[in-house]
Amino acid sequence: MSFRELTMIDVREVLRRWTAGQSARQMAREGVVSRRTATRYIEAAKGIGLGPSAELTDETVREIAARVQARPTPPVSDPRQVLETQRARIEKWLEQDQPLTLVRVHELLFRDGIAVSYTTLRRWARAELGWRERGPTVLVDDPPPGEEAQIDFGLMGYVNAAGGYRRKLWVLIVTLPMSRYQFVWPTFLQTVEALCDALDAAWHFFGGVTKRVVLDNMSAAIIRANAKDPGVNPSFAEYAQARRFFVDPARVRRPRDKARVENQVPFVRERWFAGESFTDDLDVLRASAEHWCREVAGTRIHGTTRLVPREVFEAEEQKELLSAPQEPFDVPRWTDVKVHPDHHVQVAKSLYSLPTAYIGKKLRARLDKKTVRLYLRGELVACHARVAPGKRSTDLSHYPVGKAPYASRNVDSLVSRSRELGEHVGIYAERLLAGPLPWTRMRQAYGLVRLCERYGSERVDAHCKRALEFDVVDVPRIERMLKQARLSEESASGKVVALPPSRFARDAAAFATIKGAE
Repeated sequence: MSFRELTMIDVREVLRRWTAGQSARQMAREGVVSRRTATRYIEAAKGIGLGPSAELTDETVREIAARVQARPTPPVSDPRQVLETQRARIEKWLEQDQPLTLVRVHELLFRDGIAVSYTTLRRWARAELGWRERGPTVLVDDPPPGEEAQIDFGLMGYVNAAGGYRRKLWVLIVTLPMSRYQFVWPTFLQTVEALCDALDAAWHFFGGVTKRVVLDNMSAAIIRANAKDPGVNPSFAEYAQARRFFVDPARVRRPRDKARVENQVPFVRERWFAGESFTDDLDVLRASAEHWCREVAGTRIHGTTRLVPREVFEAEEQKELLSAPQEPFDVPRWTDVKVHPDHHVQVAKSLYSLPTAYIGKKLRARLDKKTVRLYLRGELVACHARVAPGKRSTDLSHYPVGKAPYASRNVDSLVSRSRELGEHVGIYAERLLAGPLPWTRMRQAYGLVRLCERYGSERVDAHCKRALEFDVVDVPRIERMLKQARLSEESASGKVVALPPSRFARDAAAFATIKGAE
């Protein structure tokens, strides 16, 4: 009878037959086990004091089976002894917050001169550390060449920064599902500007743009997650239009919609970032990531396709891509603003004017590096050149007729207007605003112009000439002179001027001391 390992049921059957009076020879003749095997189990039963009529229990059967089936422990091999010396390091790598894969552990050990085969490492990790491989995945059909790119932000960990601080590092991973070729862009931000810069870098790396980009509901690109009607960030929508690709958002909590890039996040973290000592120098990080994508990840034999991603990309996919961008994209920013009573809106800490008709209304503002455009229900109502924070851009035509000079507060325009009203009025205005702080006397200059409108330019010009002869530069003094001259003219003409009633005058009865007396 050929060798076969007995199970607990088989051992119980042998012992049951022995306690029933069957011999080892009889068991062999009936095909239960060989005579020698039956003899070993019978001797083991006798060795623990079990008789032919004894009751069999589970503990008894297990003890007899252990006595017969026990094997001497083999000596520990040299590779396992070497791994045992590295137990603390390997446990730390496999049990940290972001554990490394066993492939990455094998690479790090080999780099330190520990030449142990991966099979030995895997068997040792299973037996000694209880390590288990990841579960199965589902294979998804690949799109045509150049059709699709899947993108995702992934957290790598922390890098050292100046002053002993650490910074959280993210990467944008762009994977081409057909060829499995990928690009990695380290960043500290996940804004729409960072997303557009990363994608531009990816298009230059690939030498072209895919026709479709599949992404999750990252806030930099999607402002409303909806499977049927997603809301795309208008800034990212303009970028997609400029680069001629379609945005295809994945469903919420459906990682299989972009499975090709989803499983690359731990791969990049473990094969590029883990075990390295990086600082917060983005230029160094990005150069290292690009070299790793091209020379390491791109030249490996892919575990699923069994092909080299870079070779497949260059042979089949690169020629199907759209042309790569030649100029950087000026990422716009959209915001809601309200027109204030001073005819201005605030955009990025700067002020921009609009016509009076839009005061109190809410508009949409589009801001880029050079211009600010203001829209009302999709219609462009104003456009300004962008100014620095704290400055303002004012179109004087937006003010009502006659209000622009007051709003502009332009000293030269105020002097020019005064000259038009009279020679000496212009000289008087120049003298008035000639000081080091003309802003503080502009109210008097505006008052001088209004005196011309009230009393006539010729009369004001004459009084200004007289005041200049005595070097008196004071507009309230000019106003008093004009009022006195008018009163003198009215008195000379015999015209009775009615004085205004006293504001606080009381009736005569209020001063009576005897009741009823007047």
